[in-house]
Amino acid sequence: MSRGRDGRRRGGRPGVVVLAGWLFADLLLVLALVSMADRPDPKADDRPTPEPSKSETTEPPAPTAPRSVDRHPQEFEVAGRKKGDLVKQIAKDTRKWSGREAALVLTFGGSSNGTVYAHRVNELLGKARPEMFTEKTATDDYHALGKRAETAVVRVYFYTAPGG
Repeated sequence: MSRGRDGRRRGGRPGVVVLAGWLFADLLLVLALVSMADRPDPKADDRPTPEPSKSETTEPPAPTAPRSVDRHPQEFEVAGRKKGDLVKQIAKDTRKWSGREAALVLTFGGSSNGTVYAHRVNELLGKARPEMFTEKTATDDYHALGKRAETAVVRVYFYTAPGG
């Protein structure tokens, strides 16, 4: 049989030389993958860590991974206009979670203008409990059409571990 310019037989099937070339390329690829799999992790630190002397106090290592957020939120409700009353309500309703730090707060203000009220409540969280609602706490304002005006449901997502 005669061959065309592309190395194929005129019948449309590739020739033995072309198939051998592809087989050789595939074999080289497999060998490269096998040799890479046999190598140790280049980022692993195999150096031994020095043992602390007995005179040194040993502290547990600081966590290197980010803290996680509890998927089960805690909720409380507030109502009213006066800032002082709202701060007192927030402080009272969050007392049971003292010592925890909030990661995320979703506040649902009542009525169609509830986002404005929710924003007002979120601004007062840090005044009521500065150790719980820090500058790192993310807040978001929503409205709840089925709730009365000047009321809010505050949904708090806490960190699962104490942070730093």
